[in-house]
Amino acid sequence: MAYRSVLDDENIHSTYDKVLIDIVSYVFHFTITSPRTWQRARAALLDALGCGFETLRESPEAVALIGPIVPNTVVPDGFRLPGTSHQLDPMKGAFDLGCLIRYLDHNDAFPDAEWGHPSDNIGAILAVADWQSRVSLSIGQKPLTMEAVLLALVKAYEIQGCFQVHSELNKAGFDHTILVKVASTAAVSWLLDLSENQTLDALSLAWMDGTPLRVYRQPPNVGSRKGWAAGDACMRAVHLALLTKNGQPGAPTVLTASRWGFYDTLFEGQHFRLPRPLGSWVIESIFFKIHAAEGHAASGVEAALELCEQLRVHNLSPERDIMHIQVRTQHAAKIAMDKQGRLHNSADRDHCMQYMIAVILLKGYTICAADYQNDSPWARDPRVEDLRKRIDLVEDQQFTAENHDSLKQSASNALKVTLRDGVDLNEVVVEYPAGHPWREDAVKMVKTKFEKNVVKWFDKDEQDVVLKLASSNVEEFKKLTVCEFVDTFFKQ
Repeated sequence: MAYRSVLDDENIHSTYDKVLIDIVSYVFHFTITSPRTWQRARAALLDALGCGFETLRESPEAVALIGPIVPNTVVPDGFRLPGTSHQLDPMKGAFDLGCLIRYLDHNDAFPDAEWGHPSDNIGAILAVADWQSRVSLSIGQKPLTMEAVLLALVKAYEIQGCFQVHSELNKAGFDHTILVKVASTAAVSWLLDLSENQTLDALSLAWMDGTPLRVYRQPPNVGSRKGWAAGDACMRAVHLALLTKNGQPGAPTVLTASRWGFYDTLFEGQHFRLPRPLGSWVIESIFFKIHAAEGHAASGVEAALELCEQLRVHNLSPERDIMHIQVRTQHAAKIAMDKQGRLHNSADRDHCMQYMIAVILLKGYTICAADYQNDSPWARDPRVEDLRKRIDLVEDQQFTAENHDSLKQSASNALKVTLRDGVDLNEVVVEYPAGHPWREDAVKMVKTKFEKNVVKWFDKDEQDVVLKLASSNVEEFKKLTVCEFVDTFFKQ
């Protein structure tokens, strides 16, 4: 690992907070040596784009958010938003791609003390890299390659994920997308060829913004903002990097300043602690969502599918024969996924484990993104609401501990059905659902998921080109220019 501290550079302002210096040193001097890291980085990128195509297909409300602010505007040398015909400025492009990747909550996740989705950063990274490359080509300079995109991706994942390990922002009521803004600011500053001094300035501006409230993810205010909050963070990161590139200064002690700094103002005097030196740990530990379910609920989905088989074997009907279902789960799932009463919108439904389990048991097979939408028949089916009332989530302290244990890293849920005649079916426990980093088949499953999303969005000729690119070896992939890659997904 090539890694040194920018403290060694006498040109760096020595009073900058050490956390900022560590981030900048990592972004400018870390190199990737592991083939597995490159492989998982490409898988993460393709998975995120596939999630975007799924959103384009399934969510009219998300589609209404994308495109130029002024209708029919085509930005010269602009970012070509994958899966669409929009050519956008880098800020709106970052918002739109970040929104498409995140909206259906089907993109990857990194669970720890704080919860988050590092692929949110791809909105900023790809928009800036493509725009920069097109500008470079227009003036006769070399464009960026996909190697730079993957390297920026790995670094953004690492920054966000490592901050999540000890930073329980949710307990203070704050939203984790501040970490997207910080990680994306660092990554795009590097892509924009800012100096290390300038990147310190840009990072300080990101922390200076403070953090959004988590209110839009929790009852009774759950709403669509949770789908575009990551896009908003990406857009802000690009804006801050561009402001810095144009000469705006930062605040060296933005975190540690007495009374007015981030720590004293928002974090009750606590300081951020990173769990390890920044490297490639997060991309190698990322959880890919194979099921259309929030990450903490993925094992609950698999357990519900196993329960479907138990019900079939015993010729039982969920609506007629089930009296109660107990779900043993982790603290994070209990907080984010336990909902009774009316579900007001798709954002409510895709963060309700009772809804997921009820729909799966009634369907007899897995839930999909369309099942959460307002026009889904399941959203209006009284049997779903009746079954939801019979499902209770309880925190299992061991599940919570093992979810946070770096040696275990489980994502467990356990479902136990009690029938109306008082008989209990065998409890179904799932620790490591599909897509978990400990599953050897995770990357293969991601490839299959991506291919399905491509086939459902692109026509046959477009599919062939896209799938050929996705099947190239990693070394060939890294040599592609960013424009070549993005043009593959652009709809003329």
